Amino acid sequence: MRAAIQEAPPAPAPAARAERPQVPLLGGQLPSLTGMRWAAAFLVFLYHIKNFRYFGAEDHPLVNWAFGPGTVGVTFFFVLSGFVLAWSARPGDKVTSFWRRRLARVYPVHVVTALIALALAFSVLPALKPSGYKETAANLLLLSSWKIEWWQAVNPVSWSLVCEAFFYATFPAVYAVLRRFGPRALTALVVVSIATVMVLPKVNALLDTGVVLYSFPAARIPEFVLGIALARLVQLGHWRGPGLEAATAITLIGYFMYPHFTHAFASTTVLGFALMIPAGAVADIKGTPSMWRNRRLVKLGEWSFAFYMIHVLVLQTASLVLGSKPRFDTLPALGATAAVFAVALALAAALYHGVELPGRRLLLGKRRPIRSKGAQADSPPGTAAVPGPPERGADAEAATPAARRH
Repeated sequence: MRAAIQEAPPAPAPAARAERPQVPLLGGQLPSLTGMRWAAAFLVFLYHIKNFRYFGAEDHPLVNWAFGPGTVGVTFFFVLSGFVLAWSARPGDKVTSFWRRRLARVYPVHVVTALIALALAFSVLPALKPSGYKETAANLLLLSSWKIEWWQAVNPVSWSLVCEAFFYATFPAVYAVLRRFGPRALTALVVVSIATVMVLPKVNALLDTGVVLYSFPAARIPEFVLGIALARLVQLGHWRGPGLEAATAITLIGYFMYPHFTHAFASTTVLGFALMIPAGAVADIKGTPSMWRNRRLVKLGEWSFAFYMIHVLVLQTASLVLGSKPRFDTLPALGATAAVFAVALALAAALYHGVELPGRRLLLGKRRPIRSKGAQADSPPGTAAVPGPPERGADAEAATPAARRH
């Protein structure tokens, strides 16, 4: 394809500049979004701690309340992906160049963790073993989530990477349309996207279509489109949401409301995410205080994709030592959680420095070290998507045959 990803239209006329603060239309460091990404990745880890039953019956109600909603992070990452890709779209960028950068960003870690998963599957963790070479090939080609039986193929968490691959494939065409929208149309699209995310799982359940939307890439496109529309509103200087602290508070309220709703992806948190991500971006643009811009959080955010891709494999391997669903007392459970977290984090750092950055340089032909600078063109675009249960409301451990891998 020779089409190019076009950049935003020219800046408004001088008269319009006087009415609203200027916002850079391209790039610009957004470290708060990188910090947020780590928080979401950590919630995913805690969600899987709950599923692996490290805590006993006495602690389970509290753990379920605090960690159970962690699955909503998948929506955060999908919205963030759309936001960052639109924010960092390059003027005159060729579609093939865009796809090449995206492939370089995610594929090295995907391949290495898939090989680790296969090595474990054919040695000590037979539950991870794929059904055959077709399932394995589909996963390596980032196509496996299109077939529900393969939604957790090879490395169980990579299903959401298949969704991201679909988003990357569609972004040039979607962005070419949305960049022509004015503020009113973009605002309307934000409202429609939020509503779709909230009602689609429920409608699907009521109609009993027999389709599990949670891991189906096409069903997650509204979240991605929402992120694009939000980025365009910020770029055009027409974002009118609350500040970062209020947006974070709204997100937390939605997070703890999640257990009271069924048949949902993240219906109680999508509004908070749609407020918090632009608020973080605006805080970085204006230089106002942001708890998410903390240096350590940003560093962890840079590792978050690798952390996401390795953490379930660490939990699976740890079960060989700790046992399946050990249900420890409080102190041993906390110790086991801290131990597997430390191992997963150390491996994430090794993957980031030893695979992700060198792999990106290799695929892009760059000799100089690549340094992440917040949410920029080649920084993580929210690809550290979050695994979770099917939207039918069943527990991830029993909902589908593949869920045995969790």
